[in-house]
Amino acid sequence: MMIRAEDAGHGEEQSILEWLAAQPGDPSFYAFLALLVFFGLLLHMGVHKTIAKTLDDRATGIANELDEAKRLREEAAEMLASYQRKQREAEAEADAIIAQAKTEAKSLKAEARKEMTERLERRTAMAEQRIAQAEAQAAADVKAAAAELAAQAAEVIFKSQLKKADLNKLVDADIKSVGERLN
Repeated sequence: MMIRAEDAGHGEEQSILEWLAAQPGDPSFYAFLALLVFFGLLLHMGVHKTIAKTLDDRATGIANELDEAKRLREEAAEMLASYQRKQREAEAEADAIIAQAKTEAKSLKAEARKEMTERLERRTAMAEQRIAQAEAQAAADVKAAAAELAAQAAEVIFKSQLKKADLNKLVDADIKSVGERLN
């Protein structure tokens, strides 16, 4: 490569090596030259390919992670929708169970009221029957007591007014009439 004199600051054309030989006192030149050599070595060793591959791999990894995150987010959204649907179904089922329980409670209440009324009527009838039996028993007891008192009174009257022979005749006649009645 040839450098023109205007570029090099000299009046004539020189080669690169001559130009390099003419620059020994400038330290920034050597730093620039070392940088060029360094980049040349990097290019020669293929570092740019390794860096590009690493960056591509990283970009692919990030894309995969984003895809995975998107998939997980969609799954989470589906699960949330499923749980919300299940919750609504459970609430509807609970409402139905509550409504059914209220209906059953009303029917049980009506049935219990009916049964209580029937039981009360039966007990009332039984009580009335017992009262009637007690009244009949009391009447029978009063009649029996009255008959016994009448018999005792008659006995006292007979003993005082009838003689022993007459009493024997009456007892025999009563025994005869009882015997006739039993046969």
